[in-house]
Amino acid sequence: MAGWASNKELVREEFKQATEEGKEPDAVEALRSEWEAAGNNDDLHAALHEKLLALPVRLDFPFQEPSDLGGIRTLRPVGPRRLPLKLNDSELQDKLYGAWLGRCAGCALGKPVESLMVTPNVVGNSWERQKKYLTAISADEWPLRDYFPEHSPAENETGSLLWGGGSVRERIAFMESDDDIRYTVLGQIILEKFGAGFSSSHVAGIWFDRLGYRYFCTAETQAYRNFVIRGDQFRDTLSLEKGREVDASSDWPWFTHHLNPYREWIGAQIRIDSYGYAAPGNLELAAEFAWRDARISHVKNGIYGAMFCAAMISASFATNNVHSIVDAALAEIPATSRLAADLRHTIGICKKHGFDPANFEAVFIDLHNALGHYHAVHTNNNACLCAAALLLSGGDFHRGITLAVMGGWDTDCNGATVGSIVGAITGGRNAPQHWVGRLNDTLNSFVVEYHPIAISECARRSFSIAKKILLEAPYSGAK
Repeated sequence: MAGWASNKELVREEFKQATEEGKEPDAVEALRSEWEAAGNNDDLHAALHEKLLALPVRLDFPFQEPSDLGGIRTLRPVGPRRLPLKLNDSELQDKLYGAWLGRCAGCALGKPVESLMVTPNVVGNSWERQKKYLTAISADEWPLRDYFPEHSPAENETGSLLWGGGSVRERIAFMESDDDIRYTVLGQIILEKFGAGFSSSHVAGIWFDRLGYRYFCTAETQAYRNFVIRGDQFRDTLSLEKGREVDASSDWPWFTHHLNPYREWIGAQIRIDSYGYAAPGNLELAAEFAWRDARISHVKNGIYGAMFCAAMISASFATNNVHSIVDAALAEIPATSRLAADLRHTIGICKKHGFDPANFEAVFIDLHNALGHYHAVHTNNNACLCAAALLLSGGDFHRGITLAVMGGWDTDCNGATVGSIVGAITGGRNAPQHWVGRLNDTLNSFVVEYHPIAISECARRSFSIAKKILLEAPYSGAK
């Protein structure tokens, strides 16, 4: 057993992953008979996974997708890299508070309906299920205007709200623990402890120190397991130099690939908000921070989604123009990647519909038609939905988080990511009380020293980090 899935299930996912990353479909499918014949034999499935990993990318694959930082930067388009940050200390702290509030509110909004994307034997995708769930209560419930009610007359058709019971309309009183928020906390701990010079091995070490295995999912579960298999060196990364030594000696491709078919899923993308908060206006540095974190569990587009979102968050402290935010962040990932192509297509869809929030359903239909072939928690479709929600929102807090959630797929992740951006644009003082008031400035994270904690205190700590990093020379030693 590897993590929460059997080796058999991991190989099932690897067939799809191998095809998506450009391996010859016929060569991939030729191995399926071995998978079927292996039954539940973990050793046979592990060997088969290695065979799938060894298949070459086909010669006519139209994308170039490196995972090393140098390769990524070589293939980026021209971009601003930094945007002027014209904020005094009070304004920066308020924007950081807004970002934390937005992340929490967006996550809480999407948390109860995350289960709708995986409800079996239900017709329709997750955005359509949300609409049916709400309109069965009242036509006025759609578009989304409030946190989700716990029950609906339609839940036998749509599926019930299985997760996030503390975030439903009837009970919400704080930000309940969630992986999207725990990773934001971990990012802050990493930055407080190691500053701008943190290394990838520091990220792994903080995972060991601060979270139990049961709090990890998909790619993070597999990476954590692989760290344990290959030794405990990550536990010893207690200094900057030790962390860099471990970075240099670590077999990152093995950690990210071994029995890890989830390596391009959304996990890295939801871990990076504190890096955007730490480098306001410095998109390149925020993206590098995200790369150092993402590469311990993800490759290629799984890394690019993290870099793209970190850069968007960074940009949101320097400009309120959502088009500039998306365009500048897109310049931090390879123009030759699937994610860049999908994002360009997404921008085209939004443009076709006039960037008009009134046309949100038409945008959702086009996005799901174009990107529905990805798993519901893949990086690419969810990153594109975040970009679309932001572009349609115009930077408005309410529209941003509701559009991100209504679009379906990984609802709490997308609500949280877009929440960080529109929250930074709006600021804490102007954040709508309808959404943030019911959180009572309280976060329960299950992370030591952050359970419970005031959301405003998290923002204060982010401010201290950002002020320090604005004065530090960035570390770019890892390749």
